[in-house]
Amino acid sequence: MSGPLSGIRIVDLSRVLAGPWASQLLADFGAEVIKIEKPGAGDDTRHWGPPWLSDRDGKPTRESAYFLATNRNKLSITANLSHPEGQKLVSELASQADVLLENFRVGTLAKFRLDAANLQEQNPRLIYCSISAYGQQGSRRSLPGYDAMMQAEGGLMSITGEPATSGGQPQKVGVAIADIMTGMYAATAILAALEARHTSGEGQYIDLSLYHSQVAWLANQGQNFLMTGVSPGRLGTAHPNIVPYQSFRTADGYVMLAVGNDRQFAACVDCMGIGDLANDARYASNEKRVRNRDGLITTLSALFQEKSTAHWLDALAKVGVPAGRINDIDAVLGGDYASEAGLIGQFRHSLSETVPMVTNPVNFSATPVERRHAGPLLGEHTEQILTSRLGYSIEKIAGLRDRGAI
Repeated sequence: MSGPLSGIRIVDLSRVLAGPWASQLLADFGAEVIKIEKPGAGDDTRHWGPPWLSDRDGKPTRESAYFLATNRNKLSITANLSHPEGQKLVSELASQADVLLENFRVGTLAKFRLDAANLQEQNPRLIYCSISAYGQQGSRRSLPGYDAMMQAEGGLMSITGEPATSGGQPQKVGVAIADIMTGMYAATAILAALEARHTSGEGQYIDLSLYHSQVAWLANQGQNFLMTGVSPGRLGTAHPNIVPYQSFRTADGYVMLAVGNDRQFAACVDCMGIGDLANDARYASNEKRVRNRDGLITTLSALFQEKSTAHWLDALAKVGVPAGRINDIDAVLGGDYASEAGLIGQFRHSLSETVPMVTNPVNFSATPVERRHAGPLLGEHTEQILTSRLGYSIEKIAGLRDRGAI
């Protein structure tokens, strides 16, 4: 059975991560995503290796793991946007599309008449989504932006890392989370616009910035500031609003403890042999534990170090207290549970039999997530798309190549 977005066609002019993450999600859900890339170069992330995919003979190719992580289930064609015939080709594809997604510098596509105003004039049902660093308006509109600088400027790094009081420095998250979350916002915005089109019959323009997206998902930390006027600081693994909710060193590793309410706190300290703390005036409620965090954490830290991680995980599980081991990625993707949970799938690729990938976590009961193929080779589907979608002849395509349009 086809995915829930079967029949939806997306022209994807985005590169790197935020846009491609959005379009990959929509492709997983069944949309046809036509990824348009620069001839001879393609998406920047094609060159972000090693590691590289190995071919059927075990030899490294020039297909990067980074590109493959963000471009499955898409079709790749090449088009030179600075060439009039390349621009015409994209315009023709957009006239048949439901969605166009792009993340060029503000104003770039208007130079090629591939902006929303021009393309929606020829296709009023087109949903046009632009992702930029700071949005299409305002004093910063022309500035570029990458994930790390957005984590810094958007406040995330100021609350990530060990506390300043213990010499900790600001840290970025270990994946490009500002890009990924912007991609998630873009995907949901596109889905909402598709739903709105059912009523209005018309598409619309979506303006989405990395910066605003980063600030928006500060979530409780942003709200904490708005209600107090005090900037949250770095707490390492600790939670600003819940105590105890952080990692603790054990005799042989670490435990991440996640006590979410007073009942769980009482069960936690009881299994640790200090049950009287549940009735201690300093710790009897979460509010009091937050106010008296340091003393409680000192007591718990000393006890956790007396026994092994396995001991504490078993003891806490028996009394219903959430806790987990801090696993490395090998333990996550190489362990037995990866298979049980269906975390990894095999996707077809032109140079290798299959490519292992972390699967989409959504499980539909009637319209399953699709696993068509891994990220495409650069321009792999150019002839297929231009002949089947635009009716171009093989001779016309060859001429476009000769003139540098594709």
